[in-house]
Amino acid sequence: MNWHQAIGDYQNYLKIERGLSKNTITNYSLDLEKLVGFLEEKEIDTKPEHIDKETIQQFVYEVAKTMNPRSQARIISGLKGFFNYLVFEDYREDNPLDLIETPKIGRKLPDTLSVDEINQLIGAIDLSRDEGERNRAILETLYGCGLRVSELINLRLSDLYFEEDFILVTGKGNKQRFVPISDINKKYINIYRKEVRVHLAIQKDHEDFVFLNRRGKQLTRAMIFTIIKQLAEKIGLQKNISPHTFRHSFATHLLENGADLRAIQQMLGHESITTTEVYMHVNRKHLTKVLNDFHPRK
Repeated sequence: MNWHQAIGDYQNYLKIERGLSKNTITNYSLDLEKLVGFLEEKEIDTKPEHIDKETIQQFVYEVAKTMNPRSQARIISGLKGFFNYLVFEDYREDNPLDLIETPKIGRKLPDTLSVDEINQLIGAIDLSRDEGERNRAILETLYGCGLRVSELINLRLSDLYFEEDFILVTGKGNKQRFVPISDINKKYINIYRKEVRVHLAIQKDHEDFVFLNRRGKQLTRAMIFTIIKQLAEKIGLQKNISPHTFRHSFATHLLENGADLRAIQQMLGHESITTTEVYMHVNRKHLTKVLNDFHPRK
């Protein structure tokens, strides 16, 4: 088995059996390509089923010179997954990364926006342009429903259950969940649908996507990033934000206002409560206030 074949088979496994997204699979593949490039550069002729732990250690050492601990940890984790797959498929008897330690990294706290900053960003949208109504609906949905950017661009008209106050969201691994949607969020989506979207020449196979570009096609992730970046520059926001910042803000603001962590976990689509617990660390002042307000011995 050569590296090209092994990586191709692994990609199919991640897509079909693990149900991972295209972006996740691409990231795993790029890390494996780095290993292949290292082997070619060092003129090390070895196959996936034969590469030893010493060679892997040498690669990890080279990687450590140019990457921060978080990136190192991601690559090591990705490689472990690949070699676990080879063990599972009986190509190998061992995983050469089993004895390689992952760098210790602190838990990265997500960036958040204040309610005022979110209002400023939405207020900066130029509603005199057709894209303005769309962009307002996009930001309201990112913040109002806590969606990932991939979930937003793949949201379909057939996923909108407005009479029941829910939308159906397809998340990581094609897992679906119902997320509640507010009246104000529904209002802005309906304005976009009835006053802008209805006039677009919608392309074939794009008829069911909620958010479309001017050519009547599904929006890309890059376009959502660009919209947010331009609005941040327009209001002079100093924070480095992305679509995911609205998701973090959604969870943080719910928690600050007394929402149950389990409920937030369900709305975000986190498989583990541990992932959601990161929001417990975002605003320590809030936690102190909760203690002072509600503990019997305050």
